Amino acid sequence: MHHYQPQTVALKVDVDTYCGTRDGIPNLLRLLESFGIRATFYFSLGPDNSGKAVRRLVHKGFLAKMLRTRAPSMYGVRTMLYGTLLPAPMIGKELGEMIKSVRDAGHETGIHCWDHVEWHDHLHRLSRQEVEVELGRACAGFREIFGSPAATCAAPGWTVSAASFEVQDALGFAYCSDTRGEYPFYPVFNGRRSQTLQVPSTWPTMDELIGENGVTAAMVNDLYLQRLRSGLNVHTIHAELEGKACVHAFKDLLTRLTGRGVRFLTLREAAAEYGAGAPDCTVAMGYVPGRAMPVALQGPPL
Repeated sequence: MHHYQPQTVALKVDVDTYCGTRDGIPNLLRLLESFGIRATFYFSLGPDNSGKAVRRLVHKGFLAKMLRTRAPSMYGVRTMLYGTLLPAPMIGKELGEMIKSVRDAGHETGIHCWDHVEWHDHLHRLSRQEVEVELGRACAGFREIFGSPAATCAAPGWTVSAASFEVQDALGFAYCSDTRGEYPFYPVFNGRRSQTLQVPSTWPTMDELIGENGVTAAMVNDLYLQRLRSGLNVHTIHAELEGKACVHAFKDLLTRLTGRGVRFLTLREAAAEYGAGAPDCTVAMGYVPGRAMPVALQGPPL
């Protein structure tokens, strides 16, 4: 007999930038508190080198995406110059109290990265030692703020490598969320099985949907409601978008989901509830609509 699985949403909040940390987090904390929802926040803890992401203009589709999502109005002009014409601010050092306020508000916290641009753009050519340094710095920064080690991390841009999976295993995270897929699993990358459970994002991000196929911010939540299924749904939001320019659309989404009787879990709770007996699945970097750079995709079970 098949038992009914309630519609469950785990909210994963990626905090990529200095301005997302400073301005986006307070808005999200207020909004989540008003709905009584606990989420999982992943922090960028080192330098905000967002300006260097301009190098991505050589990637087909990145400029189109920046224009489509009105990136300057969402991220602010300063953010788009950090690390080039303006010095890169150190997010964890300068905004530690803001980051700590997330845990104080009852949310789960984890590591997004040390340097978002470095990981997202260069991971493919970083050695295992270099990945250890990047994640090690983030771990030290996290411990400095919270006084305890991080139990989870989530890769910038869903970007993985053989080295990143190995270093995660060595760090002993309880689970990670570096992939896009359908359900929790153990990743097999380049033939090597990782012992760290993956809880993948199952929905596209708002900036992948808006502007594609004529989708507007006013329509985007209809698409999410259509995707809502019984069992676990994992939705990644960004402090820079849902916490700032798109906060009204996000509030509308939460209103509609709670109206449907959806229950909300942190990723830790989702890993505990849905991770038992998780299968092994291959992971490969590939493309999703609306995103210029490849992401880690869950394959079928082995």
